[in-house]
Amino acid sequence: METKETIIEILEEIRPDVEFENETSLVDGNVLESFDIVSLVSELSDEFDITIRPKDLVPENFNSVDAMTALVEKLMDE
Repeated sequence: METKETIIEILEEIRPDVEFENETSLVDGNVLESFDIVSLVSELSDEFDITIRPKDLVPENFNSVDAMTALVEKLMDE
């Protein structure tokens, strides 16, 4: 499965009420709350066998599915 599709599935499990495909301000727009981010980081870490470091926890990395995909793919390459 493609990274982006997997991330969307994880997001839909956490917040089934949100249309993630077109959203570009998930953090800045308060669509995702702190607890959602904690769950998301844990799920992404487990699913992709990556370590999301404190320096990666900035809104720019979590405001959209594309940004999360880029972060995950970057961390998988490290």
